[in-house]
Amino acid sequence: MAERIKVMQIIARMNVGGPAVIVAELMRGLDSAKFEQILITGYCDSNEADYLDEVATDITATRIAGLGRSISPIADFTAFLGLIKTIRTIKPDIIHTHTAKAGVLGRLASIIAGRGAIRIHTFHGHLLHGYFAGWKTQLIVLIEKFLAARTQYLIAIGNQVKNDLIKVGIGNEAKFRTFFPGLPTPHTKAKSELRNEFGWEKGAINCTFVGRLTQIKRPDRLLDVVAAAKARGLRMHFIVAGEGELYESSFARSRREDLPVTYLGWRKDIAEIFAASDIAILTSDNEGIPLTLIQAAQAGLPIVATDVGSISDIVKNNETGFLTSLSGGAMASALSALATDEELRIRLGNAGKARAIEFFSLERMLRDHTEIYHSAHKN
Repeated sequence: MAERIKVMQIIARMNVGGPAVIVAELMRGLDSAKFEQILITGYCDSNEADYLDEVATDITATRIAGLGRSISPIADFTAFLGLIKTIRTIKPDIIHTHTAKAGVLGRLASIIAGRGAIRIHTFHGHLLHGYFAGWKTQLIVLIEKFLAARTQYLIAIGNQVKNDLIKVGIGNEAKFRTFFPGLPTPHTKAKSELRNEFGWEKGAINCTFVGRLTQIKRPDRLLDVVAAAKARGLRMHFIVAGEGELYESSFARSRREDLPVTYLGWRKDIAEIFAASDIAILTSDNEGIPLTLIQAAQAGLPIVATDVGSISDIVKNNETGFLTSLSGGAMASALSALATDEELRIRLGNAGKARAIEFFSLERMLRDHTEIYHSAHKN
């Protein structure tokens, strides 16, 4: 029997969100007869839900203090030393890093550890737009250029993410692979049954936003859209599932302006919430490929989203939903078209569901990673 390939997955923190879901599905789904996987991660912030505690309780992880979200020279250096020690102890064949901070510390630690592991890094998005300005962005580009030259394979979860990175000199076409995220096929109850269980208003068009309530996701833009829909007299209700540092201020504005929004907080039953909905919306300034939109497409929902990052890999404008500018008015107009035309909602939603089945299946994602790990190990 061939010896298993030892793969170390390193991610800064497993907060509820796309990267954590992808890593968890890799940990669960890759053939354990071929791969021995070790998950290395840090701790979530106090205002974040930890995916390992809340959902993926079956997955074992080694925690390294300081590897989480916050930037702290002392904590980061401690985490860096911890990574070097862990790599030297475990001796992985492949080190696969995820997210920006883990990508920097993990790959540098691999270089210093000197164990000859193949380095792979996945860009689940990037920090070139909407996070930092000026010299900070330039510094990030310099660091990523340095690391890309010392990484055997680079993975982007969307085509636009890949193109943006190559454009500024991070990696090249030969080194990059584009792997779309893959999710299990959901199995839910009928829409009417779920709406009754949730107690949603009969006859209203329910538009759902799922995501962290942080600046990059622009919940303020979402509420601008809600206010515009209300002003246009649309019989719509908005569902917000997620938490974050802008939760309280968003909730307060909704109450102050009497906006038709229900805040659910963080939820485990996202598939059911989408299955009960009519439309999905995302208002971000920047994205990789948001898994929430894949879930929305799996539920057969038409999607209204800002045309940023690699969202266009999921949403085909005028085919599976509408991609708009960053204007709240443009998003409200797209919503209005869907809210007033049931046939359009059904047609775009069905097309989106077919696209999700073809391109965003869990089987496809696991096959892509299996092939790259085998190829990396052979070389």
